[in-house]
Amino acid sequence: MRTLKDIPKRAPLCLLGLGLALTAGLATAEEEAPPTPQAVMREARRSVLPDGIEKAEAVRIGGIDQWISVRGRHRDNPLLLFLHGGPGFTSLPSSYFYQGEWEEFFTVAHWDQRGAGKTHALNAPDKVRPTLTVDRMVADAEEVVGYLRKTYGKKRIVLVGHSWGTVLGVKLAQRHPEWFDAYVGIGQVVDVPRNEALGYEATLQAARADGNAKAVAELEALAPFPDPKDAARQLVNLPKERRWLSRYESYNWRDRSWHGAEVWRFSPDVTQKDLQARDEGLDASFVALWGAISQVDFTPVKRFACPVFLFHGRHDLTTSARLIEPWYDALQAPSKKLVWFEDSAHMVHEEEPGKVLVRLVQDVLPLTRGK
Repeated sequence: MRTLKDIPKRAPLCLLGLGLALTAGLATAEEEAPPTPQAVMREARRSVLPDGIEKAEAVRIGGIDQWISVRGRHRDNPLLLFLHGGPGFTSLPSSYFYQGEWEEFFTVAHWDQRGAGKTHALNAPDKVRPTLTVDRMVADAEEVVGYLRKTYGKKRIVLVGHSWGTVLGVKLAQRHPEWFDAYVGIGQVVDVPRNEALGYEATLQAARADGNAKAVAELEALAPFPDPKDAARQLVNLPKERRWLSRYESYNWRDRSWHGAEVWRFSPDVTQKDLQARDEGLDASFVALWGAISQVDFTPVKRFACPVFLFHGRHDLTTSARLIEPWYDALQAPSKKLVWFEDSAHMVHEEEPGKVLVRLVQDVLPLTRGK
């Protein structure tokens, strides 16, 4: 064993030199601007595995450029497409908040739909606005699924829809069941006219119980809501009703004052300009599509040719929890499951991301193995 006597006399100089170097490095680091939260998260999420996927690009879909983002740990994992809600309410800004662990088991694709988010920013709004129809959106979704299956070599994928995305999801699963290992509806749309009436009634009842005279007066002034004889009046009144519905349901059950704005602002996937484009696209999409959406009724749909899973928040008023169980009970499918999320309202995947992950891994993932 060497002793202190054995250490060369120049060693203190070397140690001193190291100390000076470290001090200089610290001084330099202190002078540099700290990285932004977005940059930190972007680096933390960076794919480092040789077969990992981290791809975001504009793809020609339906005659226009549309934004598709794909992330996953391993290329051989099953492919999952998430259809966002709204219409126009893109999921990309908040996806980093709940999706990280999904990527260990699935390759996850997000698509900013026609008129929404990054896709809205890529195209002239005046050109796109006349094409914002449910039929065109379904056709776009078919092209997106075809692109993903071909690009990533998958015969079938997992299709997940949220809110408005479940309208597209049901139509896709009905038309092309052979494309999908399973369909998962989160905040599933069932019967929009009935849903809107139930949401209005529950909100008015909550306002009365709260003693909120202003809310009661404003809500009562909207009656009848929805107005089956006047679609234009219904569209005008919808934001007024949603203002109070969000007060008493707030889309998020855990904290009625939290709408995810800070989560979006710190997203590594979007910029402030992207968020502005999302707001613009949301407004335009809603005006263009609400007339058709307000008439959607899936109660006649009784059969699926692919497995079906419904994830629903117990406190959801936006897509009424009261409608989901009767519809589910009437469904026939190769396999089906209704999962209640007791601590959620409409944003199930954000409020209980751990439970969503468990259900995806335990219930859905086994249906994809060996295919």
